[in-house]
Amino acid sequence: MRTTTFTLSLATAIAMMGSAHAATEIQFWHSMEGALGDRVNELTEKFNKSQSDYVIKPSYKGNYGESMNAGIAAFRAGNAPDILQVFEVGTATMMNAKGAIQPVQEMSEKVGKPLDPKNFIGAVAGYYSSSDGKLISMPFNSSTPVLYYNKDAFKKAGLDPENPPKTWDEVATAAKKIRDAGYECGYTTSWPSWILLENFAAWHNLPFASEDNGFGGLNARLETDKPQFIEHLTFLTNMSKEGTFTYGGRGDTSNALFTSGNCGMFTGSSGNRANIIKTGKFEFGTSTLPYYNTLPDAPQNSIIGGASLWVFANKSDETYKGITDFFHFLSSPEQAAAWHQATGYVPVTTDGYRLTKEAGYYDENVGADVAVKQLDALTTENSRGVRLGYLPQIRDIEDGEMEKIFSGQVSPEQGLKTMVQRGNELLERFEKSVK
Repeated sequence: MRTTTFTLSLATAIAMMGSAHAATEIQFWHSMEGALGDRVNELTEKFNKSQSDYVIKPSYKGNYGESMNAGIAAFRAGNAPDILQVFEVGTATMMNAKGAIQPVQEMSEKVGKPLDPKNFIGAVAGYYSSSDGKLISMPFNSSTPVLYYNKDAFKKAGLDPENPPKTWDEVATAAKKIRDAGYECGYTTSWPSWILLENFAAWHNLPFASEDNGFGGLNARLETDKPQFIEHLTFLTNMSKEGTFTYGGRGDTSNALFTSGNCGMFTGSSGNRANIIKTGKFEFGTSTLPYYNTLPDAPQNSIIGGASLWVFANKSDETYKGITDFFHFLSSPEQAAAWHQATGYVPVTTDGYRLTKEAGYYDENVGADVAVKQLDALTTENSRGVRLGYLPQIRDIEDGEMEKIFSGQVSPEQGLKTMVQRGNELLERFEKSVK
């Protein structure tokens, strides 16, 4: 009897050990650090606890550029992760990494649990989809630029704090009043190339590049030397000369101008909201990007920043089943809403937005839905986004030329001409390298 009991106990223990080891591990490399990294860990832990077949293993691999390079190098060495987070400007590079990528909708259809692009916000799904409308990568952390304004500065300048400027002319007028009220800066922006060029084009339904901004083929070339772009940078240059526009540097270095209270208005990522709440010692508002009412198709929709999740090829069927389950978990209304509210990124699904709205979140956090409304539109060939090879390098060229323009070293027309010339040289090189 004792022998039988012992044998059964041993068999049970072995079975339990076998069951514990049966869970398929899925390697997930990402670029979320600090508080965002904590949110990723919480998210994966919640998924892992929700079932026993798969275990997501998140690993921080440096900033976006570093993690993408690490993922590509790992694939070449034969030990790629299963999932890699890649920033939106790396989309063209990943798409054209032939044989390296498993398109996510195709993957989900093969395992019998298809992801539906219609569940995602229009501008988000459109950017990460192929020409036939199928998702290539999984939308994850998406942002878009909005206009933030200091309500205290508006009151001091005699401006209506509940009526922010909508057009660029109104921005210029408000910026002058803010400067006259004693503020160091009227208006500034972060990410100049993303906001002042790429989003300017989409918001006004103008082509940034040929071939539908690169979605239509590798032979796309920049078209930012057209009159509308010249007029836009001329307008900002004149504001700079008047002291109402302050160029605050590349990337997000200008964020501090606004959060410190020195600047009255600021165009920046919707993902900045949490940081402004945490560090800004003033009341602020959020509004839509400014537009020119002389251009007939504005405003259209803004375009996204942030990143998506890519799946590498040559993984096991079981791994693909687990990734598909994980992606369905991420896109569930509850998780999409929770991620949005905890991070400041937009809810990438329409149901995530609906759930957040029904919970009263936007009533308590006025302006937090501006980014969603800017993105939730039927996109055009000009407003779907920018999908170009070497886009990070192109942005470096554009930022450098804008620095020369705003400092008066070159004219807007000459600066834009140089951007197009040097940028197209990179695009030609990318086209040849892919072919």
